[in-house]
Amino acid sequence: MGLLTTDMKRVVEEQRLGFVATVCPDGTPNLSPKGTTRVWDDDHLVFANIRSPGTLANLRQNASVEVNVVDPFLRMGYRFKGVAVVLESGDLYDKAIAFYKERGARVSVLREVVLVRIQSAYPIDSPAYDFGLTEDEVCARWECYYQSLRAGRTTSPTGE
Repeated sequence: MGLLTTDMKRVVEEQRLGFVATVCPDGTPNLSPKGTTRVWDDDHLVFANIRSPGTLANLRQNASVEVNVVDPFLRMGYRFKGVAVVLESGDLYDKAIAFYKERGARVSVLREVVLVRIQSAYPIDSPAYDFGLTEDEVCARWECYYQSLRAGRTTSPTGE
């Protein structure tokens, strides 16, 4: 059994958007959203590079990475810490491109693929839960908020 639980895999596959943190050469953080974040297997996440040369340059110098995936309505998710390998060619790269193609990705826009071996994973949740709100209540607040944005109003939910 790997490090990634069934729920971790579910959240990653449902959300598809991971926020990837790398370390710049000067030691400062770099955060980049990756809409290609997927579960590779029980111990790895994967994302494809479309246009993030800074992320790839950082990973080539320092393979340490953190990926956060959060459900924006429930305000729950996971932070995954690990070590990345940048794939540019070879059998594993070809397998990763086929992986994305099977999932309907436009592989012509994919450049490198990054395989992240997860070393630790931790749950993330909103402080709203500390105030006793239920998942349904938190979700309803954020659904209302996003509906207000679409309607041109910005009424921020409380509790965060």
